[in-house]
Parts: sequence; C-alpha cells; structure tokens
Amino acid sequence: MNNTVDSGILLVDKPKGMTSHDVVNKIRRLYHTKKVGHAGTLDPLATGVLVLCLNKATKALQFLSADHKSYIATLHLGEATDTYDSEGEVTATKPFNGYDNLEAVLASFVGDQMQVPPLYSAIKINGKKLYEYARAGETVDVPPRAVHIDQIRLIEANGADITFEVQCSKGTYIRSLCVDIAKALGYPGYMSALRRIQSGQFKIEDCYTLEEIETELAPLMSLDGAFEELPHIVADPKVVMTGQKITSDYDEKVAVYDIDGHLLAIYGPDGHGQLKSLRGLF
Repeated sequence: MNNTVDSGILLVDKPKGMTSHDVVNKIRRLYHTKKVGHAGTLDPLATGVLVLCLNKATKALQFLSADHKSYIATLHLGEATDTYDSEGEVTATKPFNGYDNLEAVLASFVGDQMQVPPLYSAIKINGKKLYEYARAGETVDVPPRAVHIDQIRLIEANGADITFEVQCSKGTYIRSLCVDIAKALGYPGYMSALRRIQSGQFKIEDCYTLEEIETELAPLMSLDGAFEELPHIVADPKVVMTGQKITSDYDEKVAVYDIDGHLLAIYGPDGHGQLKSLRGLF
C-alpha cells in the first residue's frame, strides 16, 4: 500500500544498532520531508516501537510520549557495567551459582518506587547531561525519581540470563530496573537486550520494519485516532480555531474533535474550571 496522506503517524520497529535519530533521518529521506520527529527515545541497543510523526502531525509530538509502556528485557547476572547494558565497561564480577527467590524478587518491584537513572543517560543535572559527566570522568549526585511498575512477568530463566516483560510508567529506565533486580538477587548485573512492545496505544504488531518501508512506503496513520487514551469532547471548530476556552466537567487533558470525528486540538485545565487550548492540531 502506498502512503496516502502527507501528514500523520508512522510506527517503526526500530532495529538494533541505530539511534532513534538515525531512524528519523532515514524516514526523512524515504518520505522526502524534513519534518519528522519521534515520541520517546530508544537507545541504540533497544529495538521495537518507535512512534514517528511526519509533517503537520509533528505538532502532536509532545502529547504522544505515552504515560505507560511495555518492554521485554533480558538481564544478565554476574557482571556489572558502567552503562548498565552490554555496551559498557565491566565494573564488577561475581561467579554465577544460581538463585532460589526469582519470582518473589520480581514481584517486589511492582508498584511505586524510587529509581536512580543510569549515569549514561540524557537526563540533565545543572544544565548538563549525565552522560557528559560520565564521559568526562566527573562525579555527580543523581537524585532518584519516582516511577511505577504496573506488572512484571517472567518469560524465561536460563542460567545467568533472565528474560521478563515489564509494564511501567514513562520515565522508567529498564537498565536501572535490571541492575536493581540483579542486586536483589545478590549479583552484579546488566541489561543485555531490550525490546519495546507497546507505547501507549501503539503496539509492536502495528509497526513496520525499515526494510518493509524501503520496499514500499508504509501508510501514515491519521491523528484522528491517535488519542484513544484521552477523554474525547466535541466542540465547534470556530471556538477551537480562535483559541477560546471550553467549559467542561473534565479536569484533565482532553482531545477535542469536530462533529465529524476530526481532531482539532488538545485542551487541558486552566485551573479555574475551564479547559484551555494546549495545542491546535487542525
């Protein structure tokens, strides 16, 4: 099927070894447009769901970084690295001699928790990214952040390698989760593989590989169906297009449509009982 609209969402199954920006650049060339952005970065080691917006749909990027995501991760026990993944320098080792409390340890991570992000990450401290401190050999105090783990499901335990599925909140670092699980099992450890299988409503089975897109351009999804997780309200387009506020019982972010089901804008509470326009998408 050929690309039938010039603006919309493209779901890509990111391959291992490419940065998210590498994928963006490739899609720019294939679709002959400079206006491509992604919602939710994946590290080069990771594969899976990468949500891209093309042309006018890039206006919606700030709202498409989903609050909840799902991954399949593999944890390797017996070695720790400075990057918390298989690409870093080994910093600690311990011979693997088994464990007997895996299910209980995994279950203990479900719920609210404070997590320390990896030093090799793009989080900024005092205006400088953490990986810049790490590369310069500088020490920095990294404050823990609140995250939520909805569910952890063991897929396979094969010696020193443990594969599990995790559903979690936005901002959760699976590399840190792997390191923390390893510590709870009594070992140094690192994340050896990661695959994002869902980001919000977008699932891996709906993604296209780059090889498929190179063979035949994939169709773009309309923004009209991109916000199933938000409450929907219908409004007069004239009200929305002139940036007027809307009286509503909702006190949260909402997707605003016209009577024909076309997305007009994302609105949010103004703190005074009304909804104000956060971004027009018409």
